[in-house]
Amino acid sequence: MHPIAFKIGSLEVHWYGIFVATGFLAGLWTARRRAEQRGISSDTIVDLSFWILVGALVGARTLYVITFWNEEFAGKPLLDILLQRSGLVFYGGLIGAVTLAIIILWRKKLPLWKIGDAMAPSIALGHAFGRLGCLMTGCCFGRECALPWAIHFPEGHATQGVGVHPVQLYESVLNFALYAGLEWFYRRKKFDGQVFACYLLIYAVLRAVTEYFRGDYAVRLLLGVLTPGQSVSILILAAGVGFYWYCSRLAAGAKPRR
Repeated sequence: MHPIAFKIGSLEVHWYGIFVATGFLAGLWTARRRAEQRGISSDTIVDLSFWILVGALVGARTLYVITFWNEEFAGKPLLDILLQRSGLVFYGGLIGAVTLAIIILWRKKLPLWKIGDAMAPSIALGHAFGRLGCLMTGCCFGRECALPWAIHFPEGHATQGVGVHPVQLYESVLNFALYAGLEWFYRRKKFDGQVFACYLLIYAVLRAVTEYFRGDYAVRLLLGVLTPGQSVSILILAAGVGFYWYCSRLAAGAKPRR
C-alpha cells in the first residue's frame, strides 16, 4: 500500500487519483469509439461525460456518508462532512451518474438506451482501474484469510498486519473481464438498452459475490447478514431485470407486425 505516488514540492499526488483519472479517460475514449460505430457523435459522449462525472462524485459521496454516518460523521458540522477528502462508494456514484445522465439525455431528446449501451462497457473499464486505486490506498480491504495470495498492509492499517483477501484485485480483474465481455456483446446486441441492462445484471451478481470477501464493514444490513453493497446489489439487479424487460418490449413493439 503506497497511497502517495510522488510529490511536487508540497503537493502530494495520490495513486487513487491517478487510477481514477486513468479509468475515466480510458472509459471516455472507448465510449466515444463505440458510440461512433452506431452513428452517435463523439461530442455528445464528451459533453455527457462531464455530467456523468458530476453525478458520480455527488452520488458516491452521498452514499458513503449515509453508509458510514454513525462511524465517521454523526455529530460533525456539515462543512466537515463536505470537505473531508476520503470516502466514496461506487454504487452511489453509479446511481448518481445514471440519474443525471437520464435527465440530460431526456432534456436534449437524445437516444437514451442507445447511448446507455455505448457507455456501459466503459463503466466496467473505469471501475476496474478505480479498484486498483483502492488497493494502493488501502480502502475497501478484504477479510482475514491464510491463503497463499493473501496480502498484508503496512503497520498502522486497520487490518493490523494480518493477511487478508486482495478483494480489490478480485473486483478489478472481474471488471476487466466484464468490460471485455460487454465490448464483445455490444457488436451483437439485439435491441437498444440490452447492453446496459446486462451490465447492471452481471455487475450486481459480481459485486454481491466479491462483497463476501470484504472486511471493512462495521455493520451488516438486512437481518445482520448482507453488507451495504450486497443490499444495494439487490436493487441494482431488480433495476437490470426491469430495464431488460422494458427495452425488449419496446423493441418488439417497434417491429412491424406480419
